[in-house]
Amino acid sequence: MARIEVPAGDAPESQRVWSLVPGLGEAVQGLTSAVATRRLLPPRVLEAARMTIAHVNGCNVCMAWRVPAFAKHGVTEELYAHVGEPEHEEYSAAERLAMEYARRYATDHRSIDDAFFARMHEQWTDAEILELTILIADWLAFGRLTAVLDLDQACAWEPHTVA
Repeated sequence: MARIEVPAGDAPESQRVWSLVPGLGEAVQGLTSAVATRRLLPPRVLEAARMTIAHVNGCNVCMAWRVPAFAKHGVTEELYAHVGEPEHEEYSAAERLAMEYARRYATDHRSIDDAFFARMHEQWTDAEILELTILIADWLAFGRLTAVLDLDQACAWEPHTVA
């Protein structure tokens, strides 16, 4: 049960809560929609980062969430199973870096220095780095918002289906 009064309705609490502040709700939905429809990075890189944030946030719903369409892009249970072991042979250099970035962003953002960004630029373009940063920020912030307000633990993130 939520820690604040959420308007009644059939949708999950995590969606109904936004009607309390319509302007913010529309902005949040716009952000969610925008990040869900544009993808520059491969699904495995994104899922490695997303699962890292799910572990940092301790979100069981997010840790259990799977995007069936990502399987054809190599997103397997092995990817999810070893997210706590970034040096596992399962991961590419880009996936390892995405996990490290997500972890540092969430737990020690001041450690992200020019040397770290030099490593990121070896892997990705500026647009890809920005995309990853926005997604990490979104997952971290809204995962914590949902947990702190004790909403129904149903994530509102709807991933874009990658063809």
